[in-house]
Amino acid sequence: MKIYTKKGDDGTTGLFDGTRVRKDDARVDAYGDVDELNAAIGAARAFLTDKSVDAALAGIQSDLFSVGAQLADPKYDPKKRKPKTLITDAKIEAFEKLIDGWEATLRPLKNFILPAGTQGAAMLHLARCVCRRAERKTVSLKVPPIVVIYLNRLSDLLFVMARVENKAGNDEEVDW
Repeated sequence: MKIYTKKGDDGTTGLFDGTRVRKDDARVDAYGDVDELNAAIGAARAFLTDKSVDAALAGIQSDLFSVGAQLADPKYDPKKRKPKTLITDAKIEAFEKLIDGWEATLRPLKNFILPAGTQGAAMLHLARCVCRRAERKTVSLKVPPIVVIYLNRLSDLLFVMARVENKAGNDEEVDW
Protein backbone atom coordinates (compact mmCIF):
# COMPACT_ATOMS: atom_id res chain seq x y z
CA MET A 1 0.00 0.00 0.00
CA LYS A 2 1.38 3.40 -0.94
CA ILE A 3 1.38 6.13 1.68
CA TYR A 4 -0.08 8.59 -0.79
CA THR A 5 -3.27 7.99 -2.76
CA LYS A 6 -3.86 11.48 -4.22
CA LYS A 7 -7.56 11.07 -3.37
CA GLY A 8 -7.35 13.91 -0.84
CA ASP A 9 -5.81 16.39 -3.25
CA ASP A 10 -9.25 17.92 -3.78
CA GLY A 11 -9.65 18.71 -0.06
CA THR A 12 -11.76 15.68 0.77
CA THR A 13 -11.17 12.50 2.73
CA GLY A 14 -12.94 9.17 3.05
CA LEU A 15 -14.77 8.08 6.18
CA PHE A 16 -14.96 4.43 7.23
CA ASP A 17 -18.41 4.05 5.68
CA GLY A 18 -17.04 5.08 2.28
CA THR A 19 -18.52 8.57 2.13
CA ARG A 20 -16.24 11.43 1.17
CA VAL A 21 -16.32 14.64 3.16
CA ARG A 22 -14.35 17.86 3.21
CA LYS A 23 -11.24 17.73 5.36
CA ASP A 24 -12.66 20.52 7.52
CA ASP A 25 -15.76 18.44 8.35
CA ALA A 26 -16.55 18.38 12.08
CA ARG A 27 -16.04 14.61 12.26
CA VAL A 28 -12.63 14.80 10.58
CA ASP A 29 -11.69 17.69 12.86
CA ALA A 30 -12.60 15.64 15.94
CA TYR A 31 -10.66 12.54 14.96
CA GLY A 32 -7.77 14.77 13.91
CA ASP A 33 -7.67 16.12 17.45
CA VAL A 34 -7.70 12.56 18.81
CA ASP A 35 -4.77 11.75 16.51
CA GLU A 36 -2.95 14.85 17.79
CA LEU A 37 -3.70 13.74 21.35
CA ASN A 38 -2.17 10.35 20.63
CA ALA A 39 0.98 12.01 19.26
CA ALA A 40 1.15 14.36 22.28
CA ILE A 41 0.94 11.37 24.60
CA GLY A 42 3.69 9.65 22.61
CA ALA A 43 5.86 12.75 22.98
CA ALA A 44 5.16 12.88 26.73
CA ARG A 45 6.19 9.25 27.08
CA ALA A 46 9.65 10.13 25.75
CA PHE A 47 10.25 12.26 28.87
CA LEU A 48 8.56 10.28 31.66
CA THR A 49 10.27 9.24 34.85
CA ASP A 50 7.41 7.27 36.42
CA LYS A 51 7.17 3.84 34.78
CA SER A 52 3.59 3.25 35.98
CA VAL A 53 2.45 6.37 34.14
CA ASP A 54 4.25 5.23 30.99
CA ALA A 55 2.65 1.78 31.17
CA ALA A 56 -0.85 3.24 31.50
CA LEU A 57 -0.25 5.60 28.58
CA ALA A 58 0.77 2.74 26.26
CA GLY A 59 -2.69 1.21 26.62
CA ILE A 60 -4.36 4.58 26.25
CA GLN A 61 -2.61 5.14 22.94
CA SER A 62 -4.19 1.95 21.61
CA ASP A 63 -7.58 3.05 22.95
CA LEU A 64 -7.26 6.34 21.08
CA PHE A 65 -7.13 4.43 17.80
CA SER A 66 -10.45 2.90 18.85
CA VAL A 67 -11.87 6.35 19.61
CA GLY A 68 -10.64 7.58 16.23
CA ALA A 69 -12.24 4.60 14.51
CA GLN A 70 -15.59 5.42 16.09
CA LEU A 71 -15.32 9.08 15.14
CA ALA A 72 -14.35 8.20 11.56
CA ASP A 73 -17.44 6.03 11.11
CA PRO A 74 -20.76 7.91 11.13
CA LYS A 75 -22.57 4.55 11.08
CA TYR A 76 -20.48 2.97 13.85
CA ASP A 77 -22.28 0.03 15.40
CA PRO A 78 -20.43 -1.70 18.24
CA LYS A 79 -22.23 -4.95 17.48
CA LYS A 80 -20.78 -5.02 13.97
CA ARG A 81 -17.22 -3.94 14.74
CA LYS A 82 -14.08 -5.66 15.96
CA PRO A 83 -13.81 -5.85 19.76
CA LYS A 84 -10.58 -3.82 19.68
CA THR A 85 -12.55 -0.76 18.52
CA LEU A 86 -14.81 -0.82 21.60
CA ILE A 87 -14.53 1.61 24.47
CA THR A 88 -16.21 0.08 27.52
CA ASP A 89 -17.33 1.13 30.98
CA ALA A 90 -14.47 -1.00 32.31
CA LYS A 91 -11.97 1.43 30.76
CA ILE A 92 -13.64 4.36 32.51
CA GLU A 93 -13.62 2.45 35.80
CA ALA A 94 -9.92 1.67 35.32
CA PHE A 95 -9.21 5.39 34.79
CA GLU A 96 -11.09 6.25 37.98
CA LYS A 97 -9.18 3.60 39.93
CA LEU A 98 -5.86 5.01 38.67
CA ILE A 99 -6.91 8.57 39.48
CA ASP A 100 -8.04 7.64 42.99
CA GLY A 101 -4.89 5.61 43.69
CA TRP A 102 -2.51 8.30 42.49
CA GLU A 103 -4.40 11.16 44.12
CA ALA A 104 -4.04 9.39 47.47
CA THR A 105 -0.26 9.83 47.12
CA LEU A 106 -0.38 13.54 46.17
CA ARG A 107 -0.89 16.65 48.24
CA PRO A 108 -4.54 17.73 48.23
CA LEU A 109 -5.26 20.56 45.81
CA LYS A 110 -6.57 23.75 47.31
CA ASN A 111 -5.77 25.99 44.34
CA PHE A 112 -5.27 25.74 40.62
CA ILE A 113 -1.71 24.79 39.71
CA LEU A 114 0.32 26.08 36.83
CA PRO A 115 0.68 23.53 34.01
CA ALA A 116 4.44 23.13 34.30
CA GLY A 117 7.12 21.10 35.99
CA THR A 118 9.29 18.36 34.58
CA GLN A 119 9.46 17.83 30.83
CA GLY A 120 7.19 14.80 31.14
CA ALA A 121 4.66 16.64 33.30
CA ALA A 122 4.61 19.65 30.98
CA MET A 123 3.96 17.37 28.01
CA LEU A 124 1.16 15.62 29.93
CA HIS A 125 -0.44 18.99 30.66
CA LEU A 126 -0.25 19.77 26.95
CA ALA A 127 -1.81 16.38 26.12
CA ARG A 128 -4.59 17.16 28.63
CA CYS A 129 -5.39 20.38 26.77
CA VAL A 130 -5.49 18.56 23.43
CA CYS A 131 -7.77 15.96 25.05
CA ARG A 132 -10.16 18.68 26.21
CA ARG A 133 -10.25 20.12 22.69
CA ALA A 134 -11.00 16.68 21.24
CA GLU A 135 -13.79 16.29 23.78
CA ARG A 136 -15.28 19.69 22.85
CA LYS A 137 -15.27 18.72 19.18
CA THR A 138 -16.76 15.28 19.88
CA VAL A 139 -19.78 16.38 21.90
CA SER A 140 -21.46 17.84 18.82
CA LEU A 141 -21.22 14.57 16.87
CA LYS A 142 -23.52 11.59 16.84
CA VAL A 143 -21.26 9.13 18.66
CA PRO A 144 -21.80 6.61 21.42
CA PRO A 145 -21.89 8.57 24.73
CA ILE A 146 -19.05 6.42 26.09
CA VAL A 147 -16.65 8.20 23.70
CA VAL A 148 -17.34 11.58 25.30
CA ILE A 149 -17.12 10.05 28.79
CA TYR A 150 -13.80 8.40 27.87
CA LEU A 151 -12.27 11.68 26.70
CA ASN A 152 -13.60 13.55 29.73
CA ARG A 153 -12.15 11.05 32.19
CA LEU A 154 -8.91 10.79 30.20
CA SER A 155 -8.30 14.52 30.58
CA ASP A 156 -8.72 14.14 34.35
CA LEU A 157 -6.30 11.23 34.31
CA LEU A 158 -3.73 13.16 32.29
CA PHE A 159 -3.89 15.97 34.86
CA VAL A 160 -3.24 13.54 37.71
CA MET A 161 -0.48 11.83 35.72
CA ALA A 162 1.24 15.20 35.27
CA ARG A 163 1.13 15.67 39.04
CA VAL A 164 2.52 12.15 39.59
CA GLU A 165 5.30 12.85 37.12
CA ASN A 166 6.18 16.10 38.90
CA LYS A 167 6.34 14.23 42.19
CA ALA A 168 8.55 11.53 40.65
CA GLY A 169 10.86 14.24 39.31
CA ASN A 170 10.93 16.09 42.65
CA ASP A 171 9.49 19.16 40.97
CA GLU A 172 7.35 21.44 43.11
CA GLU A 173 3.92 22.34 41.80
CA VAL A 174 3.28 26.08 41.65
CA ASP A 175 -0.10 27.26 42.90
CA TRP A 176 -1.89 29.97 40.99
